[in-house]
Order: sequence, then structure tokens, then C-alpha cells
Amino acid sequence: MQWDWEFTAEILPKLLWATVNTLMAAGIGYAIAAAVGLLFALAQRTPSHSLTIIVREVVEFIRSTPLVLQIFFVYYVGPEYGVSLSPWVAGMVAIGLHYAAYLSEVYRGGIESIPKGQWEACTAINLTTMQTYRRIVLPQALPPSIAGMGNYLVSIFKDTPMLSVIGVGELMQAANAVGGQNYRYLEPYTIVGVVFLVISLTSASCIRGFEAWIRRKLGME
Repeated sequence: MQWDWEFTAEILPKLLWATVNTLMAAGIGYAIAAAVGLLFALAQRTPSHSLTIIVREVVEFIRSTPLVLQIFFVYYVGPEYGVSLSPWVAGMVAIGLHYAAYLSEVYRGGIESIPKGQWEACTAINLTTMQTYRRIVLPQALPPSIAGMGNYLVSIFKDTPMLSVIGVGELMQAANAVGGQNYRYLEPYTIVGVVFLVISLTSASCIRGFEAWIRRKLGME
């Protein structure tokens, strides 16, 4: 089978539109992961020993099970307990929670890198726990975590094809549909590969640039 440029021009608009959906899925999923991941990290440092254990076990469970299983669980098992979500919402929730578990470890590493003396100084000047995190700890912990956070952003983008298992109209599903309708898979799958490669490399480059900018801004270089 040889490359058909006419067929490529015909399917390209549809695949590019699906790329927009893929980028939206990755962006929304990452926003959920970043927010929930920070909550997971902070919850593991509370004075409540039982809460710390529960959150830690939840994080380990999520990290130890496949993303595709979690997608199925949210979408198909949720309705049995009164939680009925559309494929898009279920996909965003599943991918967000999955990567929240990983980002929580990135946050935790950054937080634990703060010298013990700074925590003691915050206590000495009567800062509340919220003030300590907001004013002292997080501004120092987040910049070193940018590289790890960026890596997971790229990973989320590459994992969005898994959302096709519940009918989310992202890039891989569009390529499967085009290939099935025309009995030609060379062009759509090649385009998908090129799109993922270009966006992944671009994202990685932007993350490195942002990390370098943050380091210069904070005088770390």
C-alpha cells in the first residue's frame, strides 16, 4: 500500500479537529491532577495519623493499577453507586486522579526538601500552617518540581488515546474511525504519530525553557 496524498488531504481536517479535543483532554486532566495531587501531598503531612495512612494507601492503589482499568471503573462502575458521568467527564476524572497520585509524589519531594529550620522558624513567629505553606514552603518547593510536573504533562498527553475505550472523541478514536470507514490505516495512524511526536517535543522544549526561566528568576543559576 502506497501513501495517498489525496486521501491524506481529505482526512487531515477531521484529525486536526480531533487533535483539539485531545489537547483539551490533556489540559483539563492535568489541571485536575495538579490540584488534587497537591491536596494528596498536603494530606499526607497532616497531624492526623489515620488521614495520612488513608491518603497514602489511596495514592499507592492508584499508582499500582492501570489507567485503563480506572477509566472503566469511573465510567461503568460509578453509575451503580449513583455517579453517572458522560464519557468526557469520566475520562477527565479518571486521568486526573491517576496522575494526581504521581504528581503528589513530585510535590512531596519538593516539600520535604525544605530545611527543617525554616519550618521551626515559621512556628517561632506564629505563622499558621496555611501561611507557612502559602508564604514559605510552596514558593520554594514548586520551582524544583517543575521538571517532574512537566514530564507528567507529556505523559498525560500520550495517554489520552486510552479515553477512546469509553467513546471519548480524541485523536486516536478519530484515526480508528477514518481507517475503518476507508479500509486505509497507513495515513491516519502516521498522522497521529506525527501529531503526538510534534506536540510532545514542543511541550518538552517549552517545559525546559520555563524551568530555566524560573531558575534564572530565582537566582538558582
